[in-house]
Amino acid sequence: MKITVGGETKEVKDGITISELIEQEKVETPEYVSVSVNEEFEKKENFAARQLKDGDVVEFLYFMGGGQ
Repeated sequence: MKITVGGETKEVKDGITISELIEQEKVETPEYVSVSVNEEFEKKENFAARQLKDGDVVEFLYFMGGGQ
């Protein structure tokens, strides 16, 4: 099936979960990543169970703190 990850169309196995996609994409510091699927944020506790569907749009987002 095809999904879009970070603006790039990718071929992935049917029923891939968010957790599997994070591993497959070698996401740095996965413990700090937020994931949106079709512009809706997914809760971290659902990553292992949430299966992606053909045509889904996935974004990995990192929130950085900063300041002085």
